Amino acid sequence: MRVVLAEDLFLLRDGLVRMLEAYDFEIAAAVETGPELTRALAELQPDVAVVDVRLPPSQTDEGLQCALAARRDRPGLPVLVLSQHVEQLYARELLADGNGGVGYLLKDRVFEADQFIDAVRRVASGGTAMDPQVIQQLLSRRSADAPLGGLTPREVEVLELMAQGRSNAAIAGALFVTERAVAKHTSNIFLKLDLNVSDDDNRRVLAVLAYLDRGDN
Repeated sequence: MRVVLAEDLFLLRDGLVRMLEAYDFEIAAAVETGPELTRALAELQPDVAVVDVRLPPSQTDEGLQCALAARRDRPGLPVLVLSQHVEQLYARELLADGNGGVGYLLKDRVFEADQFIDAVRRVASGGTAMDPQVIQQLLSRRSADAPLGGLTPREVEVLELMAQGRSNAAIAGALFVTERAVAKHTSNIFLKLDLNVSDDDNRRVLAVLAYLDRGDN
């Protein structure tokens, strides 16, 4: 699987290259600026891009904007964005086109190799990988604005794990309950939030996140 990596800090970029290669990813390019990222994505057509939000020369959200522009040219291009801090706007922009193949992780997460590599693989396969802290902030903000459809505490736990991109089986394992119980909770969540029920993991993640975030629009 070919990866284009964009990170302006040399030590972190080098560490990510080594980690990805250790898990049998091929590094098509490892760049440090926005213009270099744009060229690499256009010319190399990678299977997935791992991109720092803030890149030179602007050091604002140039990495994210380059990645989004590349997705407009190549719909569905898998992009995993790394950020130093939780920014809900980044999550909304990533999810806006509804195509999946997107992820948003805090940089601290890259030091947890298994979680980071799992996120890269999930995004590369067209899924969604959202950092738990991003989900928690979306949940807390939505809860402050309005109750989450009268969800029970257990349903909120299921919702949080669902929005991270986990399947019913994975949720059941994390909560030590049966898949049947998770399916029941999931149905109740969709009913209370007035969302269409879907067996497509990526679609339901996008639907839930869109609901949680729509209070900002």
